[in-house]
Amino acid sequence: MSELFKYTASEWSAIQLSLCVALICAVITLPLAIAVGWFLARKRFFGKSVLEGILHLPLVLPPITTGYLLLLVFGNRGFIGKFFYETFGIQIAFSFYAAVIAAIFVSFPLVTRSIRLSIELVDQKLEEAARTLGASNLRVFFTITLPLAIPGVISGFILSFARSLGEFGATISFAGNIEGKTQTLPLAIFSEMQVPGQEASTMRLVVVSVILSLLAMIAAEFLNRRVIKSKTA
Repeated sequence: MSELFKYTASEWSAIQLSLCVALICAVITLPLAIAVGWFLARKRFFGKSVLEGILHLPLVLPPITTGYLLLLVFGNRGFIGKFFYETFGIQIAFSFYAAVIAAIFVSFPLVTRSIRLSIELVDQKLEEAARTLGASNLRVFFTITLPLAIPGVISGFILSFARSLGEFGATISFAGNIEGKTQTLPLAIFSEMQVPGQEASTMRLVVVSVILSLLAMIAAEFLNRRVIKSKTA
């Protein structure tokens, strides 16, 4: 039993890297998802269904396919990756940046959907009333729409964080499985499973993975209840 709590340096590195990637992913994804979620909730235009389908592709595509497509775009020969590599000397693929980008792409649809649904539930009559009183569209958004949609925003943030913690397929194909650099918690578990006699190490990583994911879900539920309670008080 004591072996379950004796983490090695490489295991701590994978845990810390996962938390770092997940947090950065959630912070970057949230404002983008809010903007896209509002746009999809409030705008009607030709081709909207096609755009929604494209945005939600990472939810249904095999993760390895998502990683391969990211590699084509952000690899040293991809049109974005090549620009960064030749201009700034920055290699995106098989780096920490790649792990973050992979997490963003796979979690973005979940966050956008959560926020979009929350914004759609906001009564547009309240927004229209504010505009008739002279409020700008930007002020209406930040004083009415966003506060009323905050449960979905919180859920989206936690979903992004939790989904990033569990990301495997896109990360291993786009960022690789480099210890101390791109080896996140799921990749570390996969690596330990391939080595005979590493059951204890695998279990340690599985336990911390379950705990982190569970804490994220509990935090999301707790914050949502606090927000709803404060609105009804």
